Amino acid sequence: MATVRAGADRIVHAGGGRGRVSGDGPAGRAGAAGGARTAGRGAGIGIGLLSAMFFGTSGTFGAALEGAGWSPAGAVLARVTVAALTLTVPALWTLRGRWGLLRRSWRLVVVYGLVGVAACQVCYFNAIARMDVGISILLEYLGIVLIVGWLWARHGQRPRPLTVLGGLAALGGLALMLNLSGAGGVSLAGVLFALAAAAAMAVYFFQSASTAAADGSAALPPVALTWGGMVTGAGFIALVGATGLMPLRFSARPVTLLHAQVSWLLPVLGLGVLAAAVAYVAGIAAARRLGAKLGSFVAMAEVLFAAVFAWILLHQVPTGMQFLGGLLILAGVVAVRLDEA
Repeated sequence: MATVRAGADRIVHAGGGRGRVSGDGPAGRAGAAGGARTAGRGAGIGIGLLSAMFFGTSGTFGAALEGAGWSPAGAVLARVTVAALTLTVPALWTLRGRWGLLRRSWRLVVVYGLVGVAACQVCYFNAIARMDVGISILLEYLGIVLIVGWLWARHGQRPRPLTVLGGLAALGGLALMLNLSGAGGVSLAGVLFALAAAAAMAVYFFQSASTAAADGSAALPPVALTWGGMVTGAGFIALVGATGLMPLRFSARPVTLLHAQVSWLLPVLGLGVLAAAVAYVAGIAAARRLGAKLGSFVAMAEVLFAAVFAWILLHQVPTGMQFLGGLLILAGVVAVRLDEA
């Protein structure tokens, strides 16, 4: 599951018709393939930003539910259940006549659901229950370091200077965005949960970037993989909640959203349809075009979008340091993108 790397095949076009390379020859075909890979990377970044934007809405919707008496685990369970229901018909449609894909990819679906969906969210919510959200998110995004390290150790893809600089810039920008200067105490248990979430996030990106099943056959369509993962994740979270390890509290009381009282259904649908179903499907599609490493860097834009949504919808104006942090995150993503070219 090494990250997909697109070579920069350049063709020099001399002046006049004689210097132009024909698309029918080997050089022309190589140029066309290189152009297609470049276009695929561009589309992947766009889809990845779309995924990050929808992931960025989860904070607003989740906070609204928790303010009305929902437990974090209850909100997560509602999120993945609604996502599974939303994707059922589209997933069955994409699998028509190709049920063998689901059977051959059952291990991928189970790991994706248990680790990438359930464990990542469960560990993260346990982390923020013990220490500040900013520290928890920063530690979770160390999953990017785990991805780069795994690609180096397992596949010999030693990070080049641009990737190292991009990673440092992005993580530094993330720290500024989260305004960690006023962070509270650090809990050892919270740190361990956050690091577990980082490992789960790394697995999520590797699983999402997989373009082939274990036997080498075609991979599940993103919609089908997301659906299977949500069904698996919902079952696991419900089971853990039933044991009492995570309280499952729900409420039908109206919630406060955009300074208005609205039905609890609105944030639940927002969490399940936008922040889960659409976000995860787009995330898989992006990771398959970008690879796990670049895809994980693009996903950091989620923090930027979350700040923008809080600014527009909740009138929480970002500080100058947060603007600088956003620029550093973008600079880090650009550096890694150039390194991948």
